[in-house]
Amino acid sequence: MNNKRITLLLLFFLVQFSLFPQDNTNNARGKHWHISGDTAITFNIDNKDNLPYTDDIEMAGKRVAGIVKYSIDDKGKLSLNRTVFFPQLHEFKASEDTWFHDYRAYLKGEYTDALLPKLYIKDEQFVPGTVKTVSINGILNFEHDPSKNGLMLTRSLFPSMDERLFREMWTIKNTTDSIMKIQVGNTALEFNDYGAKGKYSRLIKTNAPESMVLKPGEATSFSLDIMAKTPEEKFPEESVEITLSKRKAFLSLMSGSLQLDTPNPILNTLFEFSKTRASESIFESELGLIHSPGGGRYYVGIWANDQAEYINPFFPYLGYALGNESAMNTFRAFAKETNAEYKKIRYSFEIEGLVKPFLKDRGDAAMIAYGAAHYAMAFGDIPTANELWPLIEWCLEYCNRQLNEEGVVMSESDEMEGRIETGNANLSTSSLYYGALNHAGDLAKSLNKPKALQNKYKEQASKLSLAIENYFGAHVEGLDTYKYYKEHKYLRHWICLPLVVGLNKRKDATVTALFDRLWTDNGVHVEKNSDDEAITKIFWDRGTLYALRGTFASGETKKSLEKLEQFSEKRLLGNRVPYVVEAFPEGNMAHLSAESALYCRVFTEGVFGITPTGLSSFICTPRLPENWDHMYLNNIKAFGEDFSIKVNRAGRQIKVKVVKSNGNVVLNKKIAKGNSINVTFIKN
Repeated sequence: MNNKRITLLLLFFLVQFSLFPQDNTNNARGKHWHISGDTAITFNIDNKDNLPYTDDIEMAGKRVAGIVKYSIDDKGKLSLNRTVFFPQLHEFKASEDTWFHDYRAYLKGEYTDALLPKLYIKDEQFVPGTVKTVSINGILNFEHDPSKNGLMLTRSLFPSMDERLFREMWTIKNTTDSIMKIQVGNTALEFNDYGAKGKYSRLIKTNAPESMVLKPGEATSFSLDIMAKTPEEKFPEESVEITLSKRKAFLSLMSGSLQLDTPNPILNTLFEFSKTRASESIFESELGLIHSPGGGRYYVGIWANDQAEYINPFFPYLGYALGNESAMNTFRAFAKETNAEYKKIRYSFEIEGLVKPFLKDRGDAAMIAYGAAHYAMAFGDIPTANELWPLIEWCLEYCNRQLNEEGVVMSESDEMEGRIETGNANLSTSSLYYGALNHAGDLAKSLNKPKALQNKYKEQASKLSLAIENYFGAHVEGLDTYKYYKEHKYLRHWICLPLVVGLNKRKDATVTALFDRLWTDNGVHVEKNSDDEAITKIFWDRGTLYALRGTFASGETKKSLEKLEQFSEKRLLGNRVPYVVEAFPEGNMAHLSAESALYCRVFTEGVFGITPTGLSSFICTPRLPENWDHMYLNNIKAFGEDFSIKVNRAGRQIKVKVVKSNGNVVLNKKIAKGNSINVTFIKN
């Protein structure tokens, strides 16, 4: 692909997908936020250097997603713009829309503060005071100073977890010494749209009464609701209190499972936030409940990378039932696409799989096999593993049939889908195939598959490791690391993948490439040297997160921790919060959901070094940093168990304790730094 075509593709994706243009490099004057609880952060509004400030956050439920853009000017005045998506309601395209609209046909609308209910006190309209606090705890909260007439407003925005409904809850309080009489200009506005399921109705309304009387110090609450329905449905009728309680129940479920405890509160808190973002983006669809990336662009659809490879293997550790259900629905959808001729498998099911699929081999079979084999072992259930086995076996055979004369896997692209040149055989596809072969060999043993089959996968993995070394191993920009494809001459972020799958021969130079040459204020860039200058400005957080996972797993603990702490502080407390992002400039740093799962996997598979070896067993290689006295991963739900891994410093050694939720100790052992332990759960 020539440079001109690459640049055109980058511009195409940027124009198509940029939802909220904003300068995410401004306001770089220090910390914008601080941690204000185990699962909350608060904006440092008293620091006037932080103003003006603009950011957005996405929140989702099974039938709705909302991206709230909030702006605070230099005087502390707040304005909101709410973009609300109803993913299952597929709208018709306008006459000037391109074919691409069919792949993003979600009923959506933008709603500004012009739709807010109007409150009148005496002869004056209420104007909210300046912002006093902004906090995020799975809910977006604003507290205003009292207005000049003494009415104080607090606002909380959140989605319904199961209705086509996005809500903004207002609590108003009389801060004066006198009785306050309030008249309300109710908001009620209905839109009608037509789409694939007929006539859609959207309703924006408030449930505030027409008049209210507040005694001194008294408060009351009501909500502004954005909702939708099909002709067969009624508008949602549940109270705002019930909607809020369901959201809080979901957040409580997230905080109660897979808990990270380290001496660094930033890592602990971003881990908590990441569980929420990773798990909330699950939608009802024609494919069943499925996880989708979100970000204003990707709903009611699944991809071989985001779902099969990135997030599905995470859900067993979290123990989230809806997540595990969505994972199996994803794998079942791909399993139906396997074929006796071993033709390429589709890489996505967009718009519930209802639109024509793209047929391009991005290495998707390797992605699916790698994710499904890990998921099967981590989930720890024999019937589930047996159901997944034919899909895994087909994907491995497909990859085997794509080997070139040098023994590495050919594919048309990688998960970046042609945005950047990848040659006809790239390091990503072969690395994932290598990881999948090793996982499949262990899974085959756990399922009592024939010994010959177990040996076949292990032998194929051994041959592939040599082929990867011979084909991709190279002297690149002065370092003995990997070239990404045969003709490539620059360092690229995905050279981290051999470390992720346990190929450490070129570890030192690869770490130098990732952390010294490619590292920036926003983590690892795709490339820093390129014939196309546009490429040098691109970063994708998934590359950073894979790099951190791989370098921790390889034993490069000190440098990895330094970069992890720097990166985590920027994402949690900087000017673009509170989650890791997809990419820039594409998507303008959208908070895609699966990336948050990749953040958590830095810890489960990198810092704690969990590698599945069977349905009830794993290897643990803890990488306890020198300046930490402990690190705990509590309430892990994997391998059919509920257990914790507690790592403590014990002089020059490390003490590792694996204990079940019922208190039974599975393992309690001291090991030397860098050593591994085998953990096996004995089933009754």
